[in-house]
Amino acid sequence: MTASQIDDKRLVVRLARDGRDLRAAQRLRYRVFIEELGGSGSLVDHQARLEIDAFDAVFDHLLLIDPTRSADDLADVVGVYRLLRSDKLAPAARFYSEDEFDLTLLRATGRRLMELGRSCVDPDFRGGTAMLLLWNAVAEYVLKNDVEIMFGPASFHGTDLDALAQPLSYLHHNHLAPLGLRVSARAASRAAMDTLTPALVDKRAAVAAIPALIKAYLRLGGYVGDGAWVDHTFNTTDVCVVMDTHAMSARHRAFYTRA
Repeated sequence: MTASQIDDKRLVVRLARDGRDLRAAQRLRYRVFIEELGGSGSLVDHQARLEIDAFDAVFDHLLLIDPTRSADDLADVVGVYRLLRSDKLAPAARFYSEDEFDLTLLRATGRRLMELGRSCVDPDFRGGTAMLLLWNAVAEYVLKNDVEIMFGPASFHGTDLDALAQPLSYLHHNHLAPLGLRVSARAASRAAMDTLTPALVDKRAAVAAIPALIKAYLRLGGYVGDGAWVDHTFNTTDVCVVMDTHAMSARHRAFYTRA
């Protein structure tokens, strides 16, 4: 079955309610991040086929559910997003992405922050409206909780920086965050994004190589931070996307909040 053959009206979007919901999200993440993309992790449960990390307990988990699939087999969750608001963090606690990016500038704004991450969709539902349904639910969550700045890591598959030179350089030269919001990749696994000058960037090739999720963030007025993080554990190269919800243009806001 392909996305075009799926009746979107049957899909349900809601927050995880219990441990079963969380395990279903972790099962989908295992199928995508571990089996499909070749990732790993110290807390991954290969026997149970669950992609787990230490932050799952503090995040809200947004689920896209197909009620015609088996809940007992954890197969009903076909899309996920993790959401963490700054007002839910303990004073000394950190965000998940702070291992990769220095968020000092964002924290210094004093504005309400929200970290997004671990988003993925079942292969059968890609190319349809699955991500739009999730984004609509994220929009409702943002508005309900007065979130002012959204941010989070977004990934390119693979760690070959030469292969990623075009899209990374394009993002750096065209979508770099303003100084006050310009988070930076930490030194331990940092990679420069501006390895090509603007004159050497092939815009068509660069844009074609940017993952759909990052393109969606850019269309909504998002920016990228300075430098990428090479994540050999998950076989990805991550950029930090930052979005000021109050600075969105009317066009972006209308797209973002449409239901």
